[in-house]
Amino acid sequence: MNEFRTAQQAAAAISAGQASSRELTEELLARIAAATSINAVVETRPEYALKAATAADEAVASGADLGPLHGVPMTIKDAINVAGLHTTWGDPAFADYVPDTSATLADRLAGAGAIIVGKSNVHTMLGDFGQTSNAIYGRTNNPYDVSRTPGGSSGGSAAALASGLTYLEYGSDLVGSIRLPAAYCGVYGLKPTAGLVPLDGFQPPGPTLPATEFPSISNVGPLARSAADLRTALQVTGGPVGKAMCWRLEPPRHRRLADYRVGYVLDHPDAPVTDEVGEALSDHLDALANQGVKLVEGWPDGVDPSAQAEDFGFQVGLFFALHGEGTDFASLAEILQQEHRRMAARATWQAYFADIDVFLCPTSFTTAFPHDDRPFDERTIDGRPYDAQVFWISHASLTGLPAVSMPIRSSGLPVGAQVISAFHEDDTAITFADLVADSLHP
Repeated sequence: MNEFRTAQQAAAAISAGQASSRELTEELLARIAAATSINAVVETRPEYALKAATAADEAVASGADLGPLHGVPMTIKDAINVAGLHTTWGDPAFADYVPDTSATLADRLAGAGAIIVGKSNVHTMLGDFGQTSNAIYGRTNNPYDVSRTPGGSSGGSAAALASGLTYLEYGSDLVGSIRLPAAYCGVYGLKPTAGLVPLDGFQPPGPTLPATEFPSISNVGPLARSAADLRTALQVTGGPVGKAMCWRLEPPRHRRLADYRVGYVLDHPDAPVTDEVGEALSDHLDALANQGVKLVEGWPDGVDPSAQAEDFGFQVGLFFALHGEGTDFASLAEILQQEHRRMAARATWQAYFADIDVFLCPTSFTTAFPHDDRPFDERTIDGRPYDAQVFWISHASLTGLPAVSMPIRSSGLPVGAQVISAFHEDDTAITFADLVADSLHP
């Protein structure tokens, strides 16, 4: 079997009786066991997985109704609860924790037929957007060059996909933790519209945190080897708890690449792209123009990208304050002021998307960089500040807009382009990325 088959392709082959879920699962488990140099998948449950795969094949033979991910083996980020698997957040204090119940998104994936065979590695307490390492499971390496990072904190998720160790993944994104690893490992990653996928079952082990309607910049979303797989994963995991059957993904604005009107910015002084990234992005824009895509250069009117990146930094600090770290972080007046700025930023971007379908920019200013064990504030990348990685992902995070990181180069180290679309129009960004892959990389 082809380990780099997409989840949709694997599900179609299983449902048609052209492939066996058990065979795919056995082969996947064998690849995971052999891929010690990558260290992306840190726990598996073979007995459960093979039993579920056998049942999936029997369901096909009996003519039962099948879900869109029927029989597809996959992994999920360590920080997301799955009953029977450890949830450690990479912290030795939680090394023995096994939840009794699964996150809603994990239950929904299983309900769609997916078989969660194991967990992928994370950075300690998800505390690094650029690297993935912890004292329990060690360091995850980039499949393209093991001396380099896969990104963080969903580095295990992206590295597993790029290595053929899973057909689908689900991660989390507070400070680019889906999009940055996707870019560094050459796969697709979606930060959905804020709040679209339930967050229950995604928290450090301990007492369940009380529900809150206060804005949260934390999101969970899929990573995959195709944009189409992102859509399938979002369709089966999106919607409020208990109301999933009432929720439907908003259709894309267009289904032909040439119909898209694309805004773009390829560089900025706050996070200047490397020559490698700049050349790949420029070539990508040329290819889009040759396909008849309408290109409009420049930031949206009214957007100050530096100020919005700074506002995002405040929101990150507020997020941690709400979770008990630095509760004297800001005054109520400052919080209210920042909330007004956040909503004004969303309104400005929404107005922009009245005429523009998607906004394209770098996911990161760099490709995957060498592992760096220095203290956080001492790290640099090609002479640039380590936290410059956050600049390009900050605008969609601040506003809650959906954003896809898509690979745009297949040779050398991967380069990621970020596609941002309007609030609750996730499938417009996904479909654009899907059409790009079909047209430019058939």
